[in-house]
Amino acid sequence: MKIIIITQNEPFYLSNNLDYLFKIFPDYVKVVGCIVNDASPFGKKESFFNKIKKTYDVFGFSFFCYYSFRFIIRKINVFNNVDSVLKKHRISKISLTKHINHPQSLELIKKYKPDLLVSILGNEIFKKELITLAPKGCINLHTALLPKYRGLMPSFWVMKNGEKYTGVSVFFVDEGIDSGPIILQQKIEIGNKTQQELIQDTKKIGMELIAKAIDLIFNNNITLITNDDNKMTYYSFPTKDDVLEFKQLGKKFF
Repeated sequence: MKIIIITQNEPFYLSNNLDYLFKIFPDYVKVVGCIVNDASPFGKKESFFNKIKKTYDVFGFSFFCYYSFRFIIRKINVFNNVDSVLKKHRISKISLTKHINHPQSLELIKKYKPDLLVSILGNEIFKKELITLAPKGCINLHTALLPKYRGLMPSFWVMKNGEKYTGVSVFFVDEGIDSGPIILQQKIEIGNKTQQELIQDTKKIGMELIAKAIDLIFNNNITLITNDDNKMTYYSFPTKDDVLEFKQLGKKFF
């Protein structure tokens, strides 16, 4: 089965997770390419300066310093980034000059003849022409128990809202936001984890669920779970007040 990964150049967690995913893929899976967009952690593309300013304004000094230091270390360590992982596994990086739904982008993706598209941190809304491009569709990873906590930063919101459990969902992409039919889910206890620990745990589980979902798709052995719009909740990027409340509840980012 030929797949294309669609992702963004996230500097903190993605490279290790992709490396793990490629190692656990079934033998019949061939990753024929990986689309890597510029990182946009706030749900839309912004300038590097705006990303820095927004991070500082919303999350505060200590958060800013901690992740700035990690970002610098990642930049220095050229052997532990997305590009190095792709080279390690001999996977072609697909460079798009237009947005992903543009006819020019679609034609380039078609040349790789993928059977399945796999979105991990995809940061653009996918339209019908892209969703239906591969014969077996397009799947996405979301680190929450859909239909709850659709949208951005679910690890932050489940902790702020005092949830005891969260989880991971892998689902077929439709034209909505995190609204497609669910292939697999796994529930996990939050406990006393920091947000960083929760992200690490859910991302690792997410890689395992992607591999399992691909196996189910390959073997035509899927029992879909309804992603019920009537039970959905949706969250966008937090405000400074949300972060203050998060801290007042005794929650920790790292």
